[in-house]
Parts: sequence; C-alpha cells; structure tokens
Amino acid sequence: MRDSVLVDGQWRTGNGLPFQNYCPATGDVVWDSASADKQDVEDAVESAQVAFAGWSRVPQNERTRILQAYASELETRSDQIAEAISRDMGKALWESRAEAATMVGKVAVSIKAQNERAGTKDLDAAFGSMHLTHRPHGVMAVYGPFNFPGHLPNGHIVPALLAGNVCVFKPSELAPGVASIMADAFDAAGLPPGVMNIVHGGRDTGAALLQSNINGVLFTGSANTGVFFHKHFAGRPEVILALEMGGNNPLIIWEPADVEAAADIAAQSAFLTTGQRCSCARRVILPEGSFGDAVIEAIVARAKALRIGAWNEENIFMGPLVSEQAASNAIEFQTMISKLGGKSLRRLKRMDRGGGFVTAGVMDVTNASDIPDEELFGPLMQIIRVPDFNTAIQRANATRYGLSGGVVSDDDALWDKAHNEMRAGILNRNRPTAGASGAMPFGGPGLSGNFRPGAYYAADYSAWPQASQVAPKAERMTAQGFPK
Repeated sequence: MRDSVLVDGQWRTGNGLPFQNYCPATGDVVWDSASADKQDVEDAVESAQVAFAGWSRVPQNERTRILQAYASELETRSDQIAEAISRDMGKALWESRAEAATMVGKVAVSIKAQNERAGTKDLDAAFGSMHLTHRPHGVMAVYGPFNFPGHLPNGHIVPALLAGNVCVFKPSELAPGVASIMADAFDAAGLPPGVMNIVHGGRDTGAALLQSNINGVLFTGSANTGVFFHKHFAGRPEVILALEMGGNNPLIIWEPADVEAAADIAAQSAFLTTGQRCSCARRVILPEGSFGDAVIEAIVARAKALRIGAWNEENIFMGPLVSEQAASNAIEFQTMISKLGGKSLRRLKRMDRGGGFVTAGVMDVTNASDIPDEELFGPLMQIIRVPDFNTAIQRANATRYGLSGGVVSDDDALWDKAHNEMRAGILNRNRPTAGASGAMPFGGPGLSGNFRPGAYYAADYSAWPQASQVAPKAERMTAQGFPK
C-alpha cells in the first residue's frame, strides 16, 4: 500500500478508506492506498498555514528561482511523468509526453504572466509616491482532474506558489500517480516543507478539504461539482474561487473550406484524448447541401480509421476512456440521443478488448429534440445541419456553457461575424477547438466557469492588489470647511 498523504514534507499512509485505481487499458492495479480522512486533511491545511507565514515573506526572486529549479526537476522526470499519466488514465503516450513538456513550460509562462499582470509599480506623486504590489491569499485548495492530471493542477499550483500562496493538492482518484512525482520535483528544487501538501482520496477527502480553513479553491472539473463548490461558499466572498467547468462546445464548418482539412479539424476537435478534453467539440454545425454531406462523409471515414489502443502501443491516436464506468456513460448518452431522434452515422461502441475501450461515434441530431445541454466526456460527435450561417451561430450559442468554439471557413467575413457573435472564451478559426495556449487565458462564460480564467490569467486569481499612497512625513491637511 502506497503512502497517500504528504504533510510538512513527510509522506504517510492515510487514515481513511482504502481505494484502488486500475489502468483502463490493461486492468492492472496502478494505485493501492488508503485515502486521507478528515484529520489528515486538517493536518495538511494546518501545515500549509504554518508554512504560509514564511513562504509569503520569501523574496520574489527567491520564489522564482525555486520554481525555475522545479521546472528543471520536472524535465528530468518527464518520462516518468508521462508513463504515470498514461497508466493511470489511459491516454496515448505521445499525449502524456506532450503534457509533461507543458508542465515544464508552465513555469516560464507563469513567471512572465506574474510580472505582467501581478507585479509591482511605482509612480511619483505631489505628496511623495504611489506603489502597487500584490499579496497572496493564503492556503489554496487545488482539485485536480483526471484528464490532465499533471498539467492542469500544475497550472494552478505554479502561479499560486509564485505569488506566495501555499497549496493543499487533492489529485483525482482516477489519476493519482503523477502527484508524488511532482512532490519529488518540488522537494529537489528546494521548496520548503508544508508549502505544498497532498491529500489523496475520493469524494470524502474532497469534502473534508472543502470544509477546512482554506482561503481559496482552484478547481478544474465537472459543472455539477463546480456549481456545488460555488453554492457552498455563497456569502463568503473572502474565499477566492477559480472554477473551470467544461463546455458543450460548438464547431461551425462552412464553405469555402477544404473538405479534407475541415474533416481533420473536426475529428481532432472531437476525438483527441478520446474526447476527454473540456475543450473538445461536442457539436459540429454544418450547412445543408452537398458541401456538408461531403464533410460528414470525410468525418465518418476518419472516425472509422482512428487507431485505438493501449497507451504503450505504437502509432495509436487515442486510448481508452478513463474507466469502464465512463464507457458505460458514453454508451448510455448515445442511446438517449437515439431515443430523442438522433441518427447514428458511426456508432460509439465497446471494443472487444474490454476496459474503457470504445470506438469513436458520430450522430446526426438535426431532427432530434430536447437533447440535454450536457458535456459528455467521450468520443461522440453530434452533427447539426442548418440552412444558413445566422442559424449556425444561433445553434452554436444555444448552450449554458461558453468554454470553446470554432469556425472552419476561408471566408474572412464569416469569421468576423462569428468572432463578434459567438459566445466562447476560446474561439479558434481553422484550428481544432481543443487547441489552447498557455500564453493566453483559458476559460469562458456561462456554466464554463466563474469569470476567473486560468492559464496566462492564473496570476490574477493568485494574488490580490495592494495600492499605497506614501508621503515621507505627516503634514497638515487642508480642505474647504476644514478647521485650520
């Protein structure tokens, strides 16, 4: 049984219920430990509180130096990180290697973002000077998702630590393995004990962390969980919340555009990471007529030809879903759409090899009714046919979410119209919806978050601004009607 609680720089076994994680490709047990219970969580938070007093006062250049050393330590562990991610949640090894590289690159991007968005400023004034600085919040609870179990929590933790916060990290119970590698890298980089603590476990562990004495929540996950967190802290504005909650993302494909290129973009938008990206396209909107017909035919051909396999197999495009339950959920969602009038063009189905393996699915839902506005984490594309571009934009915006979207068209005027009217925080042209840059903000309106985007803008929620007017000595004040 593995240690599952890191408190004050020391690993120990949790006192909660045991839990295991299974590789969705092989069925092998890849994690076997006891979860953190309420006392474990309280110990982790208390350790972080104690560490905050010192870490928040470490000079900025020293915090930056330690985080740069952390990036170097991550780089030496890149292969180990990639394999841990793939074994835990099943994604293809080439994707996990890219994730490990992104974790390394996140540090330099975060340093730049902090200097630009949450640094210091000095101005002269008639009475002396004015100064702007930024202060950390305190103990930040970081909830990691399974789909990018290294990159996404790392994207919260690094900016938070740079700003002088301390963190208690609860990794996803579906992908716990990378957290200990991150901890090793932090330790080797010289991060003081208690600045980053870890509590493994499921819902009970997460609930205990939510109930503890924290100053902020940095969350990436489902809308249901994010809304629950938001309600939990209602009336407590002193707790900073940064919630990234996914999307029901649209991709409009319109002529003129190369049919084969459009099909490539659509298929990668929908099926990358087996559809387990919050920025994946769920709804592909096409015009009625021969152009739309040709694009659909090309998309279905790609769905049929995708190479699917275990994470360590050569030349695969995608691996299994994260669990057998996730595969069942995807099939149930597809069945529901069929009952509501959706037409299957390429059925998502379980593969003979078991586990979380499913094929990519494509459904025409043009004539379906009352399809829930929900995010399905799986490789199932819904196609919608419309008569004109105005209707395409209306259908694209017909969602409570607003994370990502895209337009595939070589027509500049159509792009300008969509760029002005589509409601999405990440809006790409002739690129997959799943493509996002750490050098830009990541987030969107509606049910996709609470207007605290991450990535480059994570610096904004990692610190609060402090503005000062400074005079070298106290002088008498004058004002109309004020006594002399």
